[in-house]
Amino acid sequence: MLADGGRILVAVSGGADSVMLLHFLSRVEGAEVVAAHFNHCLRGAESDRDEEFVRALCAEMGVKCVTGRGDVTAFAEKSGKGIEDAARVLRYEFLSETASREGCGRIATAHNADDNAETVLLNMARGTGLKGLGGIPPVRGMFIRPLLQTARTEIEEYLAFHGLEHIEDSSNASDDYSRNRIRHHVTPVLRELNPAFTENVARMTESLREDEEYFTEEARNFIEGHSAEDGSISAGALMDLPRSIRMRVIRLKCGRDIGSVHCRAIENICLVRSLHAHADIPGMRVTREFDRLVFGSEEAERMPLRELKTGQTLHLPEAGLFISCENVGERAEINKSFNTFFFKSENICGRMFVGSRREGDKIRLEGRNCTKSIRKLFSESRMELSARVRCPVIYDEAGPIAVYRFGTAERCAARSGDNCIMIKIRKDTEGVKYYG
Repeated sequence: MLADGGRILVAVSGGADSVMLLHFLSRVEGAEVVAAHFNHCLRGAESDRDEEFVRALCAEMGVKCVTGRGDVTAFAEKSGKGIEDAARVLRYEFLSETASREGCGRIATAHNADDNAETVLLNMARGTGLKGLGGIPPVRGMFIRPLLQTARTEIEEYLAFHGLEHIEDSSNASDDYSRNRIRHHVTPVLRELNPAFTENVARMTESLREDEEYFTEEARNFIEGHSAEDGSISAGALMDLPRSIRMRVIRLKCGRDIGSVHCRAIENICLVRSLHAHADIPGMRVTREFDRLVFGSEEAERMPLRELKTGQTLHLPEAGLFISCENVGERAEINKSFNTFFFKSENICGRMFVGSRREGDKIRLEGRNCTKSIRKLFSESRMELSARVRCPVIYDEAGPIAVYRFGTAERCAARSGDNCIMIKIRKDTEGVKYYG
């Protein structure tokens, strides 16, 4: 944890654990210690007493002390978090900002072996996997927990040996918080069953963290070996993995520790028979397009219907295209393509428009001898969902008359000698500004 020495920011509440940690680390050769105390303003005068105690303790030890405070109650109401969670968020924000400002490469917190055992029990009660059973990580980013295998009884012995005073937080005696109820009513029973309960949990969590690291590394190896340039992975290859690895791949690709219900939702879109499916998880959409899973995909913006007028060029920013319309008169030769369309002028019904396909749209393309829904055309061509809403469809007042990259409707297709309207679509690769 301290191999590189340097400055260490120590979170000090004034309680027994943090007083021991500050005293212990201040004596480590080559390490410079800065203390940080956050006043949660939850206990009125008692919170202010704690802050003054930490200031005095640091002055006595000759350690620089940085203090901060925040209105946890107001933050909890605004954010919708519980008091414990809100306090933790504000405290960790303060610690991170202070470490950056003070040039500290590590932030040490005083979580001990008893805290770790309580965390495991809480995680079990809430429902957890291997990661939760691993308890509090000894190192997470710049945060370190040097006392994680030290029991409270050992901490009390240390303070007595060195004659160090500490203060008690009166809220620790209350059963208002989940952790306190575990501490007061659950762990005492487990210690009656086995006095070595805390030490046994410490050994268990260390072993389970090693297992978790192995499975997570296997998941990272899969991602590295199976990710395409766009970050997508094969749904089939994912489902071939053992579930223990598969769940970790999903969580790593999502970039967050999502719950099992969300993992199952992503598994389900891999298994459904349809060619396209998506699952919305907190803060992210995961889409399957054929065999590819795209994490963090967004629903593409649909193109509104825009009127097409002869002599005009329109920009279609959603598709990255320009579309121009021109009355070219009688044509001796019709040079058709899938991005240049010739329509017989007298067969166009009213005005013309361009936009994304509409639900239920059908078209009888020239030369195909059948009428198909545009949706089916897209599906048969294995067009990705995100591309479908960006594929321009040209309409007159009677319905679709052409589909970009597919062709022209039979009912208005021009022949040699017809008076023609030409519509041409080109990619926006020249940086031309919108006009028309």
